[in-house]
Amino acid sequence: MNIRTNIKIGRSVCPHDCPSACALDVELLDAHRIGRVRGAKDNSYTLGVICEKVGRYAERIHHPDRLLHPLKRKGAKGDGQWQRLSWDDAMGEVADAFLKTEARHGALSVWPYYYAGTMGLVMRDGINRLRHAKNYSGLYDTFCVALSWSGYVAGCGRMTGSDPREMQKSDLIVIWGTNPVNTQVNVMTHAALARKQRGARIACVDVYETGTMKQADVKMIIRPGTDGALACAIMHVLFRDGHADRAYLEKYTDVPREFEAHLKTRSPEWAAAICGCPVAEIEAFAKLIGETKRTYLRIGYGFTRSRNGSVNMHAVTSIAAVTGSWQHEGGGAFHTNSGMYKWNKTMIEGLDVRDPSIRQLDQSRIGPVLLNDPYDLAGGPPVTAMIVQNTNPASVAPDQTKVRQGLLREDLFVCVHEQFMTETAQLADIVLPATMFLEHDDIYQGGGHQHIMLGAKLVEAPGECRNNHDVITDLAYRVGAEHPGFAMSPRELIDWTLKNSNRPDLAKLEADTWIDVQQDFDSAHFLNGFSHPDGKYRFKPDWKSTRFRAGIGPYGPIDDMPAMPDHWGVIEEANETYPFRLATSPARAFLNSTFNETPSSRKREGRPTVFVHPDDLAALDIKDGDKVRLGSARGVVTLHAKALAGIRRGVLIAESIWPNEAFEDGKGINTLTGCDQPAPAAGGAFHDNRVWMMPA
Repeated sequence: MNIRTNIKIGRSVCPHDCPSACALDVELLDAHRIGRVRGAKDNSYTLGVICEKVGRYAERIHHPDRLLHPLKRKGAKGDGQWQRLSWDDAMGEVADAFLKTEARHGALSVWPYYYAGTMGLVMRDGINRLRHAKNYSGLYDTFCVALSWSGYVAGCGRMTGSDPREMQKSDLIVIWGTNPVNTQVNVMTHAALARKQRGARIACVDVYETGTMKQADVKMIIRPGTDGALACAIMHVLFRDGHADRAYLEKYTDVPREFEAHLKTRSPEWAAAICGCPVAEIEAFAKLIGETKRTYLRIGYGFTRSRNGSVNMHAVTSIAAVTGSWQHEGGGAFHTNSGMYKWNKTMIEGLDVRDPSIRQLDQSRIGPVLLNDPYDLAGGPPVTAMIVQNTNPASVAPDQTKVRQGLLREDLFVCVHEQFMTETAQLADIVLPATMFLEHDDIYQGGGHQHIMLGAKLVEAPGECRNNHDVITDLAYRVGAEHPGFAMSPRELIDWTLKNSNRPDLAKLEADTWIDVQQDFDSAHFLNGFSHPDGKYRFKPDWKSTRFRAGIGPYGPIDDMPAMPDHWGVIEEANETYPFRLATSPARAFLNSTFNETPSSRKREGRPTVFVHPDDLAALDIKDGDKVRLGSARGVVTLHAKALAGIRRGVLIAESIWPNEAFEDGKGINTLTGCDQPAPAAGGAFHDNRVWMMPA
């Protein structure tokens, strides 16, 4: 019998970069070890379901390759030679390097660099308190949402939408530009309940036959970067065939008649030539949407990681405004509830000492920044010292060759605080061992749902691992940074933040584990008006004033953005030299570069692979499983081809971010991706690459 009795269960939250932020039940075997991890059944969004990789979290937290002690580089950068040292000596070296570079080049030469390796507000964002207290260079966090959020806000005015649990009340769920089977499994939980209980249909729009699409009733496979064309053709049909809700349009939208006229030429025939879908499929899909009042648009992130990503997001969101599906329970659109929480993070981030004039360096352009591009340095000094938490830019940042070249600069000091010896840690001067989420206290919000959640410390950390807050506080003391938040514990920061955000205090949250803060129906469905001064949904947005972060931007070719939803042809179109278009999509068993160190995840993913249409393989005399080389203007990688009929010809898909060392030549997939700044707010265009392919 494998049934364990009397196992203590701890409550927590998945901290990883996923909108689901799953509520967890964790088996606690003793003060140091965990067993199985399961979804909390009594959380109304998680409903007991979590992804397989988190279910096996014991494999990660107890991994034999975890970093356990501070390390100092010996020899040349990247040689892999390290010596162990004490925490006091390690932090002393980091502080000394920061103070020396500040004395030589000024505070702007120090660049604290982080992202979403944890989504906990204290452990993720506390690095900004050090930044603001010392006037170090700012970080404009563009990896993930700068393009998608800008496109959604352009129409709706704020980052909220229909309650995601309302999918259970829908008759048609359109999953657009996301693969939740791989990336946010709970979307499929609620969609499946709607199908079982209501006979709802599931439609999927994506650039290849994903695991999600395999479960869909309607499958729309398009070329990358052409979502705006498909959305416009759908709306053309809605107006043409009488499915547009004209009363709703007149009350809730800005220029409905002008928009209808604009769409006259955006026919299914026009869109088919751009996106690759047959005209009949576009017509049928539009008819289904038009005839189904309770249509729920569940809009993802992936399709916006393109140079026209914001325009595409705005176009897709506009469908719900044309049909008026916002009026119905189980209808409308949802991208994220991140705009709903309205946190006061003054104490966590030191916002009261922030100088808004400090330069903001684009996270996605870390390569050019570290190679001293004058544009990226904004007239300021070079970056000569960094501390990196919660991210692995040597693997996940675009234009990887430049990133590596920058990190290898001998005059650049880098401290990496990490759980494993990642590609970025391998290029560091000092490496510090970090805790995992079950080993510290933190607070979370659900981007994909509506819960404030507590992730309490449940087990002791191994070795000498320290949490992010303790490291930042120690460093602040050594470099002379002053702020009340440095004197507070994580629990005190959580309590302060809750109280000053008009939420129940820590004692209440700890008793309840999570708090449902879902907006009322009318607010969630914008029936009180959209969040623009006139209360209207904007078909005609003011792109120049659309921001992802206040006071930053605009960026890119903003004057060329279309006035209303359209196909904006600024993507890296295939050409004679680069005849294929490549998207670097998420894998099921990895999350960015997280989990690519665990044996079960690596076993499931197999090896670095690119999906190719069988006819494209035949045309190049390449067989399924053959080794191939892909090349862009930025570099070349080697991996294996895998035939996939569920893809448009000329399109390639490379799932996952494998470690660079998993590739034959040590160059990861982001060697091929570009780091230019798309309009209006910059952002990573990871899925917008033209490449060539040949046998290896």
